Amino acid sequence: MIEWSEEDLMIRDAVRGWIDAEVRPNLDALESGELPPYDLLRNLYKTFGMDEMARSSFHARLAREREGGQDGGSASAEDSGDDRPGGGNAAMSMLPVIELCRVAPGLVSAMGVGLGLAAGTIMKRGTPEQKERWALPLLTMDKVGAWAITEPNSGSDAFGGMQATARKDGDEYVINGSKTFITNGPYADTIVFYCKLDDGDAPRDREILTFVLDRGMPGLEQSRPLRKMGLHSSPTGELFLNDVRAGADRLLASGAQGGKESARQNFVTERAGVAAMALGVIEECLKLSVEYAKTRELWGQRIGDFQLIQLKLAKMEVARLNVQNLVFRHIEMQRAGRSPTLAEASAMKLYAAQAASEVAQEAVQLFGGNGYMSEYRVEQLARDAKSFQIYAGTDEIQVTHIARDLLSR
Repeated sequence: MIEWSEEDLMIRDAVRGWIDAEVRPNLDALESGELPPYDLLRNLYKTFGMDEMARSSFHARLAREREGGQDGGSASAEDSGDDRPGGGNAAMSMLPVIELCRVAPGLVSAMGVGLGLAAGTIMKRGTPEQKERWALPLLTMDKVGAWAITEPNSGSDAFGGMQATARKDGDEYVINGSKTFITNGPYADTIVFYCKLDDGDAPRDREILTFVLDRGMPGLEQSRPLRKMGLHSSPTGELFLNDVRAGADRLLASGAQGGKESARQNFVTERAGVAAMALGVIEECLKLSVEYAKTRELWGQRIGDFQLIQLKLAKMEVARLNVQNLVFRHIEMQRAGRSPTLAEASAMKLYAAQAASEVAQEAVQLFGGNGYMSEYRVEQLARDAKSFQIYAGTDEIQVTHIARDLLSR
């Protein structure tokens, strides 16, 4: 794949038109936190029929699983894309991500966690009953989902440092612990919650369990949105669990597709998706920078005539081409029914996140004093792009995963 098809470009232009009409006029409200993103995302889904596509794909997949005796962990590669916007259409899943990230990357974070991580985990590991009960409303955006793994004292050591526990009590589990930096946490209706089985073993050796929790369960507290540097259109919060009682019907399958393996699969999905998010930021920063370089004048000439400005623009274009090629490669892999390895996804994220952050910072520099003002959109994009180097695993964690893979060959 070397360029978007005519059909892809039609989809892109339609999504871009919707964003111009619905998102750009609401940017200030999204940035201030006055407007949560969920009604806008539901509008997007209904406008382009993605809710009905998701519903249709869900029922078809579930029917195949029931007829063939499949469980959630053995769905075919062809089905693996059904948890993404646009179902199995690889380009349709990427284009809304790219276009939304040109304007408000936080919207993609809010959408992606509910669909790709929360719903995706349930679809991989849930029973048919669990999928119908919890995954379908997430896939259609009728409900908001959160994926809770990060804790205040664990960070990058997500599994080893995990302190949240579940203690067996008769036919139920009693869950205690806290999570932080949880996307959609303040507004989530459905929470996929990771914790360790309190069975007397050493804490680092305990089995990872995964539960599906609902807003309003006794003992479950969801914080107000946290203040953060960027991604203001993506609400982030904390979760506090004090003797939350969960029946076995809320426990997702363990075994071969257990907690750690499931989380790693989700890291692959999330990290590969960052390339598309980064491309949106890069494209918008480049567009704004070119326009500014053509119109801003100093010493009687436009700044685009100065070689140092030309160097900045040239480097932005190189980054755009490189990240776009990573996105195209990912689309081709999806079409071939292949998922990236953890190392491949980490390499994609590492390069794309650094490229987006560097391009956005250079855009601020090109705009000079104006670039530091929130009136000019490169300021927001620079703040948002920095998050790409932190969430879904920091740059340093990506380096570790890539190097370990190379050294194990």
